[in-house]
Order: sequence, then C-alpha cells, then structure tokens
Amino acid sequence: MWALPGRALILVENLSVPFDRRVWQESTTLRDAGWEVHVICPQGTKRDTEPYVELDGVRIHRYPLAAATGGPAGYLKEYGSALWHTYRLARRIERTVGPVDVVHACNPPDLLFLVARSLRRRGAKFVFDQHDLVPELYLSRFGRGEDLLYRAVCRLERASYRAADVVIATNESYRQVALRRGGVAPEKVFVVRSAPAVERFRRVEPEPELKRGKPNLLCYLGVMGPQDGVDYALQALAALRDEQGRTDWHAVFVGAGDTFEEMQALAERLRLADQVEFTGRIPDADLVRYLSTADICLSPDPRNPLNDVSTMNKVMEYMAMGKPIVSFELREARVSAGDAAVYARANDVSEFAKLTAELLDDPAQRARMGEIGRARVEGPLSWAHSSEALLTAYNATE
Repeated sequence: MWALPGRALILVENLSVPFDRRVWQESTTLRDAGWEVHVICPQGTKRDTEPYVELDGVRIHRYPLAAATGGPAGYLKEYGSALWHTYRLARRIERTVGPVDVVHACNPPDLLFLVARSLRRRGAKFVFDQHDLVPELYLSRFGRGEDLLYRAVCRLERASYRAADVVIATNESYRQVALRRGGVAPEKVFVVRSAPAVERFRRVEPEPELKRGKPNLLCYLGVMGPQDGVDYALQALAALRDEQGRTDWHAVFVGAGDTFEEMQALAERLRLADQVEFTGRIPDADLVRYLSTADICLSPDPRNPLNDVSTMNKVMEYMAMGKPIVSFELREARVSAGDAAVYARANDVSEFAKLTAELLDDPAQRARMGEIGRARVEGPLSWAHSSEALLTAYNATE
C-alpha cells in the first residue's frame, strides 16, 4: 500500500526540469500516484527557460542561475545563489498553495537540507535523493586531495544524511555509502536506479550519410566535464588510428559541458578533426538518429573515486537503443551493462582502442550485445521497477 498522496516539493540544482530526465521521471511517477508535485530548479539557457510552467500536471518553478567558473570558489558562488532562490521559491509555494508534506532534495550540492530543515519545522518529511557522492565528486573533479574543502563537503553530506527521514540511493554502491559512511539505518535507505524512458529511445531507420562516407559510426552521448572521460575517448580514437591502423570510422560526440571547447581543441591536436564531430546538445529526434545509426557506443569514464561507484546514464541509454558499448573497467558499469559491454583495463586507452577494433570486425557480436542491453533495460533495470521503489520510499516517510 503506497503512502497517502499529498504535496511533494522536489528540489534540484544541477539541471533544469524536465531536461533532468531522472527528476522528471520521479515527478511523473509521483503525479501518477496522486501526489501534487512542485519542482524548484534552475532555468535552462536554451530550453526550460520559463520562470514557471505547469507541464503534464507537474508545477515547475525555475530561477536564474549562472554556471560556476573558476574552480571551487565559483561553485560556492553558484550554490549560494541557488540556495537563496530555492528557499525563496519554497516559501512562496507554502504561502500560495499550502504546507508541503514531503521535501525531496536531489543533490548536488549537499546544501539543500538547509531548505528542507525550515519546512520540516512545519511538519514536512525530508527525502534525500543522493544523485552524486559529493566528496568523491570533489576529489575526482579538482584533484586537490582531502583538503579543508573536502572535509567541509564530507560534513555537509553527513548533515544531509542525519536530516533525512529517508535516503534514496541510485545504486547498491551508493546505498552502502549511506549505511557505512552515513550511519543511516538500513530500513531508511532505498535504491531507485536511474533508467532510461524506453519510449524516448525508439530506433529509427539508420542514416548512412551520418557516417560521413565511412563504414562505421562511433558515438558518445553525455556531459563533457573534467571527470567524464571525453579526453580518454579522443586519445583512444587516436590509438585506434595509430596503433590499430583503423580509419574506417567516423565518430560523433553528442552533448556539451565545461570542457566542450577544450575537447574540440584536443581533437585538433590529435589530428582527429576530420573524423570527429561535436554536435553540442541536440533535440531528442536527432539524438535518436545518431544512436540508431551508430555501430558502437563509447563510455570512456575513467576510473576515479566517483565513476567507479556511479551509474552512468549514457550506458543505460545506449542499452535502450540496443547498442554495444566499450567501457573502462568500473564496478557499477558492469552492474548496469553486464555482457552488453566490453571492458578495457581502467584508463588504458590502448586497450580501449583494441577492444573497439575487435568489435568493428565482429558485427554478430555487436548485435548480440545490443540485444542483451535492450533486454536489461526493458526488464530488470526498467523504470517500472524504479518507480515501485520510489513509492515504497515515500511510504516509509509516514
């Protein structure tokens, strides 16, 4: 029996909604279960730009936010602004529509418990939805070691765990962190895996012209930040050419992020510009065209404290499209993809290139891997299972 539906307020700072697909899936799952759902998030730059919109019954309140630049100090400025706007909008929602029953905060940053704390005084329950392990994110992104700021983000994570009535983890690795590092009681931690909206990833007829005259198309989909491994992918493509002697491919990198221009410059330095295409962010219809045409998809996230234990959305989306994957050896990559991927030694671009070349020569194996991946996301890793876990977590707040 699910929790009696009430009013849920979802807080997210990392992306706009519905562009943040996980938050959108959570919002619509709660809506379908009878909850009145409000979301507070930043405005997008090219989409999700309206300050307020009611979309498919979900009420989305957005605020302006400048992305961080200049290292940790830039993030402190961004997060301070986001925290102020989130608190301001939460108070407005309370005044205009009434009390909130559940505050559902999606990190990063691990500061949103401060907004939740003020609402808890008026009876709201607090759900901490841990999308990222921020201490590991700090170590992986900035390479500064366990310095004063690292210790500060650890304290904020502990405060978020302590404040939570329920913790949602994206996978079992994150759940173990909540239990061991956070000291959260096992009955308060629920795994709600990220899963692609399968209806969004319906294959269309391949378009050979997207291969730019080559027999094969390699595809990367995702964010391009310091920890996302696009530099490793480009170095692996250079090794594919120089060490494996393969030039029978065109590669497309779909997405954007902090290192987008830096990655374009790296492609130039590696003499890959004539075989590598950067699209930036593109509409879903175009994304599906590229993925439908792709022969192999790349998941080059290097092993670091964050990536080893994180579920990569790109991996799930490749699987939804029935595509074989080349990945580095990461604990949670294997949990997600299983035999839908081949795994190079962690951060070894030469082996990544070698495995890519082997798959290029084996279309039957590629087809088998694609079928395995599609079956996994339509079955045990589907959002249908995740939605049940989400509603069970909400039920535990009572």
